[in-house]
Amino acid sequence: MSSEARHSWSAAAINDAQQAEWVGFLHREPFVIDAYSLGFTVGVREDYSYQSSLRNVDVPIEMLDNDFRNPDLGRYIERFEQYEPSVGMLGDAYDRQEARRYNQAARELKRKFPGIEVIIVPKCHEAIEEIDEDIVLGYPMGYSDQTADEYTDIVDWRGRRVHLLGASPTKQYPVIEELTQPRVTGEEPADIVGVDWNGIHLAALHGEYFSPHGYGSADHLSIRETVRESLRHIKSYWKSQGVWPTTETDRNPLTAEPMDPVWAADGSRATANGLEDAIVVEYENGQILAYRNQHERDRIEYRAGLIPTKGHT
Repeated sequence: MSSEARHSWSAAAINDAQQAEWVGFLHREPFVIDAYSLGFTVGVREDYSYQSSLRNVDVPIEMLDNDFRNPDLGRYIERFEQYEPSVGMLGDAYDRQEARRYNQAARELKRKFPGIEVIIVPKCHEAIEEIDEDIVLGYPMGYSDQTADEYTDIVDWRGRRVHLLGASPTKQYPVIEELTQPRVTGEEPADIVGVDWNGIHLAALHGEYFSPHGYGSADHLSIRETVRESLRHIKSYWKSQGVWPTTETDRNPLTAEPMDPVWAADGSRATANGLEDAIVVEYENGQILAYRNQHERDRIEYRAGLIPTKGHT
């Protein structure tokens, strides 16, 4: 292999390959509201919704994940047609036949919805060969029954469009470098089109926020504030590494933030006068409710499985 072949990919080409088109955060309200306003591509799994309990909120489903524990391609396509996301994670292909089936479904979706991106996750080496070049390959890293390094070599992903699934940004970036940096064998770099990670909510429930330098204590913050702090660190980190998308969609903040953040437990607006004698409680899901008395609070918390944040017991 000549020196020219080994170094045929310029620094500019590698930078372009590492820059993502989206950074995903798949969760529910109110956390998705903050992610959306920060520029993350937001969405849910097909069997979920945003579990909306906040008024005056209109956050789109931009990315639709599949129910990997109970996959059903027909059901997923039905949900896709309902939500019309811009990115669809179609499913995991464990063999050639499954890869061909998902590939055909992806072709039909792209024909019906021009401009969308479809992700298929190959869960065996042979599946990669069955997935068309314009379909994004999902590279499993985080919460998965198999991770990509168990059944493929990094070279199998080179020259393809790739989305990294799961794991923290500081674990994802070394993989991005492996997928894009020059190799002595001269393979084309992978095109990193997207990354996602949702683990910051679990960390928040344990009283910690993510930062590139490690997890920090968030005992002084609410669950929502903790998740928001992690999201800010993630965005800052990806910007510093040149992965954060340069083209960000203009978003009207009025569509992403509730105008009335406190609501009475019966669904009516908790007015200033009504709050004077009310029991106001903030919950781990970020919701704030006002109760008329302790009996009402006990009944609704039990029925809805609500868990107060620290300081609201």
